[in-house]
Amino acid sequence: MPPARHLGTVALVVPDYDAAIAFYVGKAGFALIEDTPLSPHKRWVLIAPSPDCQTRILLARADGAGQTAAIGNQTGGRVGFFLHTDDFARDHAEMTAAGVEFEEAPRRESYGSVAVWRDPWGNRWDLIGP
Repeated sequence: MPPARHLGTVALVVPDYDAAIAFYVGKAGFALIEDTPLSPHKRWVLIAPSPDCQTRILLARADGAGQTAAIGNQTGGRVGFFLHTDDFARDHAEMTAAGVEFEEAPRRESYGSVAVWRDPWGNRWDLIGP
């Protein structure tokens, strides 16, 4: 049972549902949790780093100029998302082989191995692991 309070879902504005699924599921290795049509132009698309992960990402297709302008810059150019793994070398190798663009070579920090990567729209992520 989830804790009484936890972060359940975070929205990530994307230009297109299918392109975002292709990248996050097909290249970055996320799990597609749900893809439910809500209207002819809107879907409820949830992904997660793994199927059992409690925190989900809602892939939200941009609607209007303001949302479109935010694609890839939701955190002002900073790393805004942190993907933790139990096997850094495995995930880094798999993501690289699948075509995920890393901005740097892996480096060692006091908290573990880390490398910055980004999605095709410019959102920056840390891959972090032992």
